[in-house]
Formats: sequence, C-alpha cells, structure tokens
Amino acid sequence: MYLVVNILGLFVFLGIGFLFSKNRKGIQWKSIAIMVVLNLFLAWFLTSFGAGRAIVSGAADGFNWLVQVAYTGIEFALPSWVHVKSMDFVTSALLPILLIVPLFDILTYIGVLPFIIKWIGKGLSFITGQPKFESFFAVEMMFLGNTEALAVSSLQLKQIKAQRNVTLAMMSMSCVTASIIGSYIQMMPGQFILTAIPINIINAIIVTSLLNPVTVEPEEDTIAKLHGEDGKKEPFFSFLGDSILGAGRLILIITANVIAFVALAALIDKILQLVNPWLTLEHILGIVMYPFAWLLGLNGHDSFQMAQYMGTKLVTNEFVVMGKVTSIIKDFDPHFKAVLTVFITSFANFSTLGMIIGCFKGIVDKEKNDAISKNVGYMLLSGILVSLLSAAFVGIFVW
Repeated sequence: MYLVVNILGLFVFLGIGFLFSKNRKGIQWKSIAIMVVLNLFLAWFLTSFGAGRAIVSGAADGFNWLVQVAYTGIEFALPSWVHVKSMDFVTSALLPILLIVPLFDILTYIGVLPFIIKWIGKGLSFITGQPKFESFFAVEMMFLGNTEALAVSSLQLKQIKAQRNVTLAMMSMSCVTASIIGSYIQMMPGQFILTAIPINIINAIIVTSLLNPVTVEPEEDTIAKLHGEDGKKEPFFSFLGDSILGAGRLILIITANVIAFVALAALIDKILQLVNPWLTLEHILGIVMYPFAWLLGLNGHDSFQMAQYMGTKLVTNEFVVMGKVTSIIKDFDPHFKAVLTVFITSFANFSTLGMIIGCFKGIVDKEKNDAISKNVGYMLLSGILVSLLSAAFVGIFVW
C-alpha cells in the first residue's frame, strides 16, 4: 500500500508542476517523459543493483578518504580538536572543506572539471531534448554550487533573455556542491547522498520545464566558457590562495548560519509556547508539510516526523536537519532513511533565495533582475518540487 502511495506522490508532484505552469501549452511532454524514465532508471540502478550500489559506495568511500586526508591537516594545527571521543560538528563536517574546495578549484583551473561538466551537459541535452545551456548549467551547479555556477556563466546570463534567466534562478534552488559532499557523508548515509545528486540534476530540468517552459532558438542555444573571453588565468598560487580563503569564509558562513538559525528557531519556539505549550515551529511546519510527506509512502508517525524535518530544512538549512538526525538515522527504517536523506540533499531553503537574488543583481540588468524578483515564489516552489520528486523516485526502490 505504501508503495502505491509513493508512486501516486510522484504523479502528484509532477501534477503540481503542471498546475502552476506559466505556459501549459508550451510544455514538451515527450521530453518530460524521457527524463522521468531516465530518473526511474537511475534510481533503480543506483539502489537495486550490485553495480549501482558499488558505484555510489565507491564514490562515498572516495569522499570519505578525502575527509580522512583533510583530518591530517586539521590534526597538525588543532590536535586537541581531532583526538577526542566525539568530534564536534565544525571539526568533523566543516573543516575538511579547507581541502576539498581547493581540490575542486584546482580541477577547474587545469580544465578537468569544466571538460567533464561540458560533455555531460551536452550528452544530457541530447538525451532529454532540452537546451544545451540549461542542461550544462544543471550539471555545472551540482559541482560548483549555485552562486559559483552563476558567476562563471555571467557572460551568457547577460546575453540570454529574461525568461531563461528565471529558469536558471529556479534551477539554482536545487543545487549542491561537490566540495561539500564530504561533509554530508559524515552525517548522513553516503549512498543516498550520492544517489540524490544525479537525480536532482534531471529533476531540476523537469521541474523548470513544467513551471517555466521556454522556447530556445538554435542560435540562442550556446554554452558559455568557464573562463573569460581572452582565456587568461591568474597565477596558480594566487588562485590557490584565493580558493583557500574562500573555503575558510564558507566554513564561517555555514557555522554562523547554523548557529543563528538554530538559535532563532529556538527563540520562535519560546515565543510560540507563551501562547500554547504545544506550539513549536516544528509542529506548525509538520502540519503544513504532512500531506507531502505522506505522499512519499510513509506511515502516519514517520510522515509527521518527516514533515517536521522538511519544514526545518526549508526555514533553516540541510545542516540543521543533519545535526538533528545524524546520531539516530541508523535506527530509521530503510525507506524513511532514503527519502529523508534524498530530500535534504540540496540547498533549497529561504536563505538560498537571498543568495541567488543577490548574485543576479551583481551580474544582469534591471529588466532581468525584476523578472527574477517577481518569481521568488516560483523559485521556492521549484526547489521544493525537485526535492520531493527526488525523494519519491528513490523511495520507490528502497523498502
């Protein structure tokens, strides 16, 4: 029965995309169908086959190995933070970013990562029938992050029409970054984190194709270069120094956000409880998100718990939820564990809205900025639908 509900949920989430579409007649249903089948295959292969599980397990082991290497540097500088019974959140999940971000930046600098992104994007465009740049961007943001992907695509953003900029803003709500996956895997089941990433890529294209169908002429369908038009690069060690400093700033930003959001959520709870001891932010959000959690094929108790985690993630961020469940998720049943992990594997939350809007303001003109600002609701809806669809796709195959 729960499997049937999960499948029903998949169609309901797609139906919501159709219901809120800006141009229902412009939806390319053949392309949507191809992408749905592709995601079903990916979810099936990565969760149900030995080869698929070996791929995600190998990738998880690779990221864990990188994290262990990072601990060598942390141990040298801060041995009292590492040689403890239980490392704190900052040490275990965030400080490894000081190695992983520069590593991926180096791969970008020498051209390896752009080459991979470019050809995967072109292949994805060929399979799905979607524009090359949107397919390229979907892959790019999953490796580089939303603001980074927007920044390196700034020339193209200035050239394309406002409606396509809105599509990219919506897609940016559903990204993760390769450099932060190591932190995720320290807190949540790695196999589901890594399964979510390719499925999120396809779902970002599905959801934006439903909500904001755009006709792109062949002459418009181009891919921007990762480096400037003159192709010049700054000196390597200057670039590396900037990357390391950027990684340090990222750690401070995440730490500050987690502390502030957890504290603010606690403050809101205290205020609400002055009205009624039962009232908490989690309870309120749990009620709002409950129908969507139930459509993921969960029983009543797990649906309410899932709904609370979903709401908390949207209001705060994924790290807050991970911090809540990291010590208990091993006790969850497999289906609950899978759909929860996949749902929270993205940056879809309210603070990301501000980051994306701010990034566009620094790149494109007023007309395009106004178009994006008018579609903030669609951006948030896009991020939520991508997360729900990804959880539903994976949930079908994990029980």
